[in-house]
Amino acid sequence: MIDTHAHLDALDDPGAALSRAAALGVSRVVTIGTGIESCRAALALADAHQGVYAGLGIDPHQAATPEAGRVDELRALLVHAKAVAVGEAGLDYHYGGDRRAAQRRLFEAQLELARELQLPVVVHTREADEDTAAVLSGHDGTVVMHCFSEPGLLETGLERDWYFSFAGNVTYPKAAALREAAARVPSDRILAETDSPYLAPQPVRGRPNEPAHVRHTVAALAEARREDAGELAYQIDANATAAFDLP
Repeated sequence: MIDTHAHLDALDDPGAALSRAAALGVSRVVTIGTGIESCRAALALADAHQGVYAGLGIDPHQAATPEAGRVDELRALLVHAKAVAVGEAGLDYHYGGDRRAAQRRLFEAQLELARELQLPVVVHTREADEDTAAVLSGHDGTVVMHCFSEPGLLETGLERDWYFSFAGNVTYPKAAALREAAARVPSDRILAETDSPYLAPQPVRGRPNEPAHVRHTVAALAEARREDAGELAYQIDANATAAFDLP
């Protein structure tokens, strides 16, 4: 199995978490940077651990702050051999509705980087369906919708061949709409993640999340899709290899 989106730098003991994950068959993790120092930490973890790769970005919560002016530093980090994606980047109007223009500028700058470096982009979007679709309409690279929680974007994403990555919230009792969306995603476009240490899946809800728990999300996706969990895990691993051009 693979965890396609974790924040290992936010865990108390990333090495121990990776060991627990490996013992349960989670052999690869894409750890995500959300700002320049977080990106440097992600790269350090990728260097230190086999099977760990890094997505590097400046998340929308940092728009209209000095961090948003560090895109050139981000470019320099993205040439690292284990940097496999730009992001997470995107739009979040739930928390940053008063900074929409700044968020959009930051998102567009990172999409330009993704095109320049021919890397996939990992997209964070919340309560910003229309603008997210509009900004991505001009982007012809690989798109991974992280922690997909906006079913209103499903049709657009299906038309544009986006990847859809589902996190632990798809396991929650009130997440029927997300499970219905997951059932409609083509087999070659579905991914699973933990978003560790956040969004622990239902069987371990209330505890810090970690990559080992991705198996619970895969099980919920398999049930929603009426597929075998082992076969789906294998398919997700293959999809992630293709999306992030992993070895």
